[in-house]
Amino acid sequence: MSQRTPLYDTHRALGARMIEFGGWEMPVQYSGILAEHQAVRTKAGLFDLSHMGEIEVSGPRALEVCQELLVTDVARVELWQAQYSILCYPDGGIVDDIIVYRLAEDRYFFCVNAANIGKDFAWIISYNRGRATVIDRSAEYALIALQGPFASTILQRVTALDLAQIRRYWTMTGEVAGTAALVARTGYTGEDGFELFVPAHRGVEVWNACLDAGHAEGITPVGLGARDTLRLEAGYLLYGNDIDAQTSPLEAGLHRLVQFGKGIFLGREALLQQQTRGVSKQLVGFTMVEPGIPRHGYTVWDSGRAIGAVTSGTQSPSLGVGIALGYVPPTYAAAETMLAVDIRGRRARAQVVKRPFYRKG
Repeated sequence: MSQRTPLYDTHRALGARMIEFGGWEMPVQYSGILAEHQAVRTKAGLFDLSHMGEIEVSGPRALEVCQELLVTDVARVELWQAQYSILCYPDGGIVDDIIVYRLAEDRYFFCVNAANIGKDFAWIISYNRGRATVIDRSAEYALIALQGPFASTILQRVTALDLAQIRRYWTMTGEVAGTAALVARTGYTGEDGFELFVPAHRGVEVWNACLDAGHAEGITPVGLGARDTLRLEAGYLLYGNDIDAQTSPLEAGLHRLVQFGKGIFLGREALLQQQTRGVSKQLVGFTMVEPGIPRHGYTVWDSGRAIGAVTSGTQSPSLGVGIALGYVPPTYAAAETMLAVDIRGRRARAQVVKRPFYRKG
């Protein structure tokens, strides 16, 4: 049976259409995917992300454990800063992509993907070997995201925190709508915005307060459908589609994250070998030159030969064309390379482009 977030009844009352996602019953849309997408791009949108997981690693050896588990240099993360990172298997495959927050001198807070909570927790425990205290705090939090050009204006009405002082990928703690919250300037949409970690039993209050505060700006609740089109336009990857245990950070174009110079970490030797010999496949973005909507699993072709597959694809609401991510041999990865996508038996031309597809402003 699918799990439900603390906001489940609220979503039903708002008329949301619910679907199963990652083991959770979640809203896919309210007013409609296109309307919700445009609201985030031009006004503000409110998302329930309470299905995401939160795992805490703390204690005097917490940094040591984090450095071994993650490909990034966690030692560079300052107090109250956040960092996007990757958990890797020894063979370089991806366990999960996460955001790690440093909430105290020796306390690190991982936000992990919903379908991976149990797997990630077991993975961290297996490599911790009793050195740090590792706690799955997922059930303790509701996670609410407020995203869009008016996100800061709206959130400022329900908090005394000076939001202008929170830079991108930094955090503050304080009250939001009378509730203790961790306020992070992070998001998955390509717009400015905040993610609010609040006690699970206060999630509905914070959600309703944000909706009320943003009424004049046209705030709208947003489901998973528009969340997916927004993140794809922004070039963000989705675990289970664009990255998984069979892909490495180097193949996925996440070279900037992998800090070989920091010392030993899981997957380091395999990734070094891959860097030396070169990758056999590479994640690229492409837009459709001919009409058609590329979808997950569609085959990518060149000159009558199948060379790869679409991992994520949609009709971009902001750009009005089909956009996609997919893996191809590195010789096809250069911008402006022409490809074709098999769309229901018709091969439509597409062109490799630099990401993100959509850039604010």
